[in-house]
Amino acid sequence: MFYGAEPILFELAKKLRANQTEAESVLWLYLLNNQIGFRFKRQHPIKYFIADFYCHKAKLVIEIDGGYHQLPEQYEYDKNRDYELEELGLKVIRFTNEQVFFDIENTMKSIQKELNNIASEKSPLGDLGV
Repeated sequence: MFYGAEPILFELAKKLRANQTEAESVLWLYLLNNQIGFRFKRQHPIKYFIADFYCHKAKLVIEIDGGYHQLPEQYEYDKNRDYELEELGLKVIRFTNEQVFFDIENTMKSIQKELNNIASEKSPLGDLGV
C-alpha cells in the first residue's frame, strides 16, 4: 500500500493533512467516508511521493494541481512522477484547483467514471461489481 515509503514521508504527510490546500479540503468533503463507494486516504505516502488522495482498492491516485503546476519544470516533474507511479500499477488522474472549485460536479463524475472503468477491468461482469 505504501510501496516502500520511508518513515520521514509519514511525518510529512501528517503535516500536509493538517495544512491541506483549500481545493484539497473541498474535494475531501466529497471523498470522505466512502461517499462514492471507495475509501480514499488523503496525503498518502507512496514510494518517495505523497499522493493528494489515494484509493488502494482501485489503485487510483488523485492529484489537485495549483497554478505552479503549469510551470515547465513542474510539469516535467509531474509527468515523471506520474510515470513512476504508473510503473507501480497505479492510475493517476489530475484536476486543477479551478475544476474543484468551479466544477465539482463534473470533477466527481470524472472520478466516478474512472473508478467504474477500473472496477469493470477487474470484474469479469463489468461495472456491476458482482
